[in-house]
Amino acid sequence: MGIEVFRIAGWVGGEILGEPNRIIRGAAPFDTAGPEEITYAGTPRFLKRIDETRAGAVIVPLGTPACSRTLICVGNPQVAFAKAVSLICPAKRPAPGISSLATFGNRFSHGNEVTLFPFVSMGDDVTLGDRVVLHSGVVVGDGVTVGDDVTIYPNVTIREGCRIGNRVIIHAGTVIGSDGFGFAPDGEGYHKIPHLGFVQIDDDVEIGANNTIDRATFGKTWIQQGVKTDNLVHVAHNVIIGAHTVLVAQVGISGSVTIGKHVILAGQAGVGGHLEIGDNVIVGPQAGVTKSVPNGKTVSGTPIIPHRDWLRVSRTLPSLPELKKKVTDLEKRLKRIEEKDGKSV
Repeated sequence: MGIEVFRIAGWVGGEILGEPNRIIRGAAPFDTAGPEEITYAGTPRFLKRIDETRAGAVIVPLGTPACSRTLICVGNPQVAFAKAVSLICPAKRPAPGISSLATFGNRFSHGNEVTLFPFVSMGDDVTLGDRVVLHSGVVVGDGVTVGDDVTIYPNVTIREGCRIGNRVIIHAGTVIGSDGFGFAPDGEGYHKIPHLGFVQIDDDVEIGANNTIDRATFGKTWIQQGVKTDNLVHVAHNVIIGAHTVLVAQVGISGSVTIGKHVILAGQAGVGGHLEIGDNVIVGPQAGVTKSVPNGKTVSGTPIIPHRDWLRVSRTLPSLPELKKKVTDLEKRLKRIEEKDGKSV
């Protein structure tokens, strides 16, 4: 089954240059797309080669001139392409139903069209919304609430009391609501601090595979609306992550950190405890955040410094051995000059 270009343009809010009735049956990258597939060209690198693609339609920025290909002109080609792919290749939804091999406790309630695969296990007082999908091996603790249109992939654990919003996706192997890493030392050993809080995940959040998001000591660990996390991310107890923030793979966030809205933490960045990161901050890869960061800053390195300074330092580091050699030679020459002047006095 195919979709006409004019329907795709209407879906993404674009303007057509070319054949509005052309049929599109799939999506593909710029260099491999065929006559029945759509692609996008969002940068000059691809726009200058637009006549080379074999794609049946190309999503491009507004103002792109007409060419030999059918174009859909939009404000943001990447976003429009993502929307187009969801229209052309919609995700397959499993048939509703509760497997006889799923188990649940007392006072379990659910909405319409839920899907529970074999070996799902739920505790008491669990509430699921409409069109929730729980894949095999998912464990849901007592008192958990899950909103509408949520998909939870295999072997996810959601521990007691946690709250999951609407349209949330949680990928395989993630643990929500594990105990925080809190111990009180007495000089001889460590006493475990009970963690009595919970995790709240707001609407439209997507959690990657093998994340660990710890419950709060008291109150909540809070993942706000639209947050996206990559695989292997750790969020400690009582952390607040602001709306539409992105956490890339292997980010680690210590306890009681507050992160603002629209923040990007690049891969393997680490954040020390009890710090505040403002809105629209970018933290570079492998950065070590040891102090709070104001709104709008871009920082890198360990410990963090302004990103431009870090670039200058990074360019200098490889030349340090040669610089050291030159400084040593200069010191020797200066010493010989001083000795010579001393003898002549």
